[in-house]
Amino acid sequence: MRLQSLPLVVGFAVLALIVGTRALLVEGQRANRAAARETIEYQEQLSGLLSLAQDAEAGQRGYLLTGETPYLEPYQKAVDAIPGQLARIDAMTPPNDQLAPQISHIKDALSQKQAELSETIALYDKGDATKALELVRGGQGKAAMDEIRASMDTIRRIGAADIAARDEHTDKVEAWLRIASLAALIAIFLLGAYTIRQSRRRFREVAAAQEELMRKNIELGSEIDTREKAESQIRQMQKMEAVGQLTGGIAHDFNNMLAVILSAMNLAQRKLKRGENDIEKFIEAATDAASRAANLTSRLLAFSRLQPLAPQVVDTNRLVTGMSDLLHRALGEGIRIETVLAGGLWKTHADPSQIENAILNLAVNARDAMDNEGKLTIETANSHLDEAYAATHAEVTSGQYVMIAVTDTGTGMSPDIIAKAFEPFFTTKPVNKGTGLGLSQVFGFVKQSGGHVKIYSEPGQGTTIRIYLPRFFGPEEPATSAGRGKSTANVTETILVVEDDARVRAATTDAMRELGYTVIHVESGEEALQKLAATPDIALLFTDIVMPVMNGRKLAEEAVARQPGLKVVFTTGFTRNAVVHNGVLDHDVHFLAKPFTIEQLGAKLREALDVK
Repeated sequence: MRLQSLPLVVGFAVLALIVGTRALLVEGQRANRAAARETIEYQEQLSGLLSLAQDAEAGQRGYLLTGETPYLEPYQKAVDAIPGQLARIDAMTPPNDQLAPQISHIKDALSQKQAELSETIALYDKGDATKALELVRGGQGKAAMDEIRASMDTIRRIGAADIAARDEHTDKVEAWLRIASLAALIAIFLLGAYTIRQSRRRFREVAAAQEELMRKNIELGSEIDTREKAESQIRQMQKMEAVGQLTGGIAHDFNNMLAVILSAMNLAQRKLKRGENDIEKFIEAATDAASRAANLTSRLLAFSRLQPLAPQVVDTNRLVTGMSDLLHRALGEGIRIETVLAGGLWKTHADPSQIENAILNLAVNARDAMDNEGKLTIETANSHLDEAYAATHAEVTSGQYVMIAVTDTGTGMSPDIIAKAFEPFFTTKPVNKGTGLGLSQVFGFVKQSGGHVKIYSEPGQGTTIRIYLPRFFGPEEPATSAGRGKSTANVTETILVVEDDARVRAATTDAMRELGYTVIHVESGEEALQKLAATPDIALLFTDIVMPVMNGRKLAEEAVARQPGLKVVFTTGFTRNAVVHNGVLDHDVHFLAKPFTIEQLGAKLREALDVK
């Protein structure tokens, strides 16, 4: 067996010797090419230095000729960049090299040139333009630049000669490589013939090993599939658990509110049947429960990023300052409030009322965490979230943001609580002290506005919650003036109500008549167009959006086309529709979300009717 392997061993040894020799030759060639590249890069660095000196000179001359400060920008950039460029050149210059004296000449000349540029600019800034120009005409700067160019030309000649020598050496190496490659090819051919004969005997062994490997791979693939199915089932269970928590929270809160409403209405009915009129407290209880149910729906829409937003260009500093009285009333005397407002704060484009709600939510949570005694700090700042931060945070886009931070001195949160803090109906507060929707509402609004929210907290160290809203780059939007009537004494307008739900239509019609309006009501868009044609004195169209055959938006477009100047107010209970896109109301749209109070209805009608 050993004798049979001896030719193969000797052949491979010879082949290894040839290949090793060829590898050494290739390494030498690679080193020569690397040296040539370094020489070229070195010369490029010198050219960059000369370019910076020329940029500085051009900026100085432009400034001396025109007196315009923008000409100093290229000068200042060049002056700032020259030390770094010199440092890179020094790092690439070998010690005791023939290039070192030339580099020293360049540094001296460049120092003289910079001194001349600086002196002329200083003279010009002092008002002595004539002396500055005389100094330029004196030729000292030109002589320095000529010396820089001369030294660089010398370095280029040295570099060119070095490259030529290396090219000659490379040609010799390539000749040796061709010889070595031919020898290696012959050796490979001879060894290949011998190896083929030997490999045939071992082919069966290899085939058997491959079959065994394939079998194990199949087993491994089956195990991976089993694990993936198990992990998928776990993820589905976690999703169902989250949905169950959300559904349970909604059912719990709505059942409580419905219980109050049903109980109050039943009691009121019984008293009325007995001829008793003291039912005001029951009506108040039912109204309060209904309002809380509407607020819960609004919070759920905010978490789902489906609430209708009316974004404006917002000065956050002014908004925070304007909330001072509201925050003091909401937090009480035991909480000290401090604001740290950044100078030169950028504008953002968001719904100002929702920003106020978010700050108020965070402040109330902070008050509860501090047990009504402590310090609350509200801070604003310009912030930049870079690519590295965005890569580690889902749904975050790198860029410039306006940051609002709310910091408390409360009990803080553990990491597991932070992980669940934005989940709906999750709360650490005692029963009846919170719904668990405050932070989820803030989260939904910020995400719907294209922003980001982050919690920083440790147990016993307080909590900071930072809201990042995208910076606004466009022009400021002019404030829209909308007259709002404060009295219904002179109400004379006729309103056309379009609502396909008979009960909602009746309730809305009664509310408008209570406000003093003349009301015509229909249940479809086709009937509405017929009424408009028959009644030309209709001043406002109040229409539901989600209706069969013809939705509210199509009806409004057709109605305004037929009767220019007709005012329109849209209403709906779900905002993903024809006048709200990506959570933002269309421009110049009057919108009233269901459910609404009679006061909200009156204010919205007057707002729409009084717009000129």
